[in-house]
Amino acid sequence: MGVTRLVWAGALVAGACAIGLGAMKGEDGPDVDRELFAVVNRGHGTEADRAFAGITELGSFYAAGAAAGVLLTAGRRRAALRALGAAGATWLALQGIKRVVVRPRPSDADPPGTRLLIARPKGASWPSSHPAVLTTFTRVAARELELGIPARTAFTGLDLAVATSRVYVGVHYPSDVASGLLFGRAIARLWPRGRS
Repeated sequence: MGVTRLVWAGALVAGACAIGLGAMKGEDGPDVDRELFAVVNRGHGTEADRAFAGITELGSFYAAGAAAGVLLTAGRRRAALRALGAAGATWLALQGIKRVVVRPRPSDADPPGTRLLIARPKGASWPSSHPAVLTTFTRVAARELELGIPARTAFTGLDLAVATSRVYVGVHYPSDVASGLLFGRAIARLWPRGRS
């Protein structure tokens, strides 16, 4: 594994931790995080509610499994297994972190002010595993499939849409999803490349 990959992954993890620490311990961090949460979560009509509630589960490990199944069906076994393995490692890593950093979810911290559009997930709020799992899956799959910049850009848009949806539906703060995105990218960078 190249030193550059390690340095980039380390920087991404440091950034994720700095965002989380700033949001939970900083003087202005919690206020900014709550204010941004309120802006996104307040709702923007029934169509937006339906769209975000529908897109949010694209970051679940089940969705990663379904995407891997599509790749398998298309004859892209290596890409499917490597991307799913990386997504699974991400999910496990973040579940472990959540057990150490037990940040309450917005609906627990401020029940009257939070619109909860889906069932409250189990576990703590930081970091958000949905955008992390999706980002890891899309990054590793894109690398294994040797996709170009347009496809990678589309995947980044999907990653950001799922991250935004987690705030919109009321289950995460913005800092949770930002950290999740960075953790997902870090693990994707560290995940060994497949052999041709």
